[in-house]
Amino acid sequence: MKILILCRKNSTRSQIAEAFLKSLNPEMEVFSAGTEPDDEINSFTVKVMNELGFDLSNKKPKSTEIFKDIDFDYLITVCSDSIKNRPLFEGNVKKRIYFDFADPSEKYRNEEDFWLNSEE
Repeated sequence: MKILILCRKNSTRSQIAEAFLKSLNPEMEVFSAGTEPDDEINSFTVKVMNELGFDLSNKKPKSTEIFKDIDFDYLITVCSDSIKNRPLFEGNVKKRIYFDFADPSEKYRNEEDFWLNSEE
């Protein structure tokens, strides 16, 4: 089974989902990508996932473009955008699933941001 997890920046939500899905069944082929990928994964995401036993330190955000010629069984979109504004993927997909997850990196770009702003 091939799964592509999609969000806008591929720096937080989709990277987290990819790591968790891979841990559930190592035989699944799970990838993540963004329509507007960041230069790097959110540093706070790397730290928190490391605390949970996932090493994302060598992962990099990827563009959906590198996956456009691959057939997927599932496309899982994990964006908080409304249905009409969600990121699009034009590749061949059998089933599309959409989840409305807010982007934590919009508020907390790193651990310092979290500690400075988490009392709001």
